[in-house]
Amino acid sequence: MSQLPVSIDETLALLTQGDYVADRALATVVFLSIKMGRPLFLEGEAGVGKTEIAKVLSKVLGRKLIRLQCYEGLDVSSAVYEWDYARQMMAIRLAEAAGESDRARIEHDVFSERYLIKRPLLQALESSTEGAPVLLVDELDRTDEAFEAFLLEILSDFQVTIPELGTIRAEAAPIVIITSNRTREVHDALKRRCLYHWVDYPDAQRELDILRVKAPNAPQRLTEEIVAFVQSLRNRDLFKQPGVAETIDWASALTELDVVSLDASQVSDTLGVLLKYQDDIQKLQGGDLQKLIDEAKASIGTARVD
Repeated sequence: MSQLPVSIDETLALLTQGDYVADRALATVVFLSIKMGRPLFLEGEAGVGKTEIAKVLSKVLGRKLIRLQCYEGLDVSSAVYEWDYARQMMAIRLAEAAGESDRARIEHDVFSERYLIKRPLLQALESSTEGAPVLLVDELDRTDEAFEAFLLEILSDFQVTIPELGTIRAEAAPIVIITSNRTREVHDALKRRCLYHWVDYPDAQRELDILRVKAPNAPQRLTEEIVAFVQSLRNRDLFKQPGVAETIDWASALTELDVVSLDASQVSDTLGVLLKYQDDIQKLQGGDLQKLIDEAKASIGTARVD
């Protein structure tokens, strides 16, 4: 287990150590979240690297990563805890068969921790020799407001109340990362309990740095052309602009095909790696695609991305 960072520069170095290319603003809010023991709420488009931050922190700090993947209909039994009803019924029948008549004692026994199934949020409150875990609540915007309301107790006091057992509190607060793709607005009551940061698409220089780390086998010229092409593409009216994850995948795919420079044929054949909607792909077919490629190459020829 590594020591927690004591400065913004050290936080930036830790993220870099985990192959995450962050700007200083992001490193600052990550440092403050850890230092203040406050959850960090990361909002931004899909594929810009929000989830990766939690994974990197878990890796470089040597902490367990506990991930709660959110979805519509997520409830307490799936996110926090539920009782193992089958084992409880078996225990009750065995007690009755053994002649146990003290109902209060039976109830006390079957509602003990041995019959408790711990889900991610409850697991995150448990102590560990590795230190407090990193809790990732991923894509919170996919859940409903009722689940948000339940999260308030956990985010405020790092505790969960189980009626049959009482209140379970964390000995050490977990490092909490909450992500949202902003498919809907998350309630202010939850945001107030967190530090907030908008994770935007990177500029050309940072995206180039990311590709050098994440797709190191791609030829330098190809990497520069990919960045220039994607940066220009994000200015187009598309249903879904490509995220950093798609840029990395595209660079890896073109490298596998031994491409050293963008050409219309190869780009057209691999657009499904970069774009995920057919309408967006159709918008770029033909002369418009060649124009984008020419512009990308021209921009590098006049001002190379360093």
